Amino acid sequence: KVLIDVPRSDLAEELAQSETKIQVLQDTLQQVLDRREEERQSRQLLELYLEALKSEDSILSKVAESETVPRKEMDEVDAGTSSTGTSAKTALSDQILAALKQKPAPELCLDSQDLELVLKEDTKALALALKWDKQKAEALQQACDQELSKRLQQVQTLHSLRSTSKGKKTLP
Repeated sequence: KVLIDVPRSDLAEELAQSETKIQVLQDTLQQVLDRREEERQSRQLLELYLEALKSEDSILSKVAESETVPRKEMDEVDAGTSSTGTSAKTALSDQILAALKQKPAPELCLDSQDLELVLKEDTKALALALKWDKQKAEALQQACDQELSKRLQQVQTLHSLRSTSKGKKTLP
């Protein structure tokens, strides 16, 4: 990073190289840094994906357990949680709401599950919970949608790379 930030003429003089060679060197170093950052983000995304799979499995097991609960008890529980005025508070935790309010780009700070929750939330309820106008809440949801799409694309790319690399291993 330091070599990239150094002025090209100073570095060329210090290394006794031409400025064009130094530019190539700095460009190459920047590409390496960019690739490392992309790899870090991809690893982080893959970890989130695996975490989501684990939580999905636990949710499915909880659903299977809840199917054994008598129907009358389920109706009582459902009736107790169906108030419409608290949808923003029940769907989005205080932590998510705090991140949405405080961060300049909250879609980059939230994990994929939280992004999905923000997208599923009614725009009016979200605006009310954040004490924002509807347009600002819509813009936030659009930013979350774009970030989630980008992450999905990264996961698909990882899967594609994995299947390509597996295919190369099996070839003679």
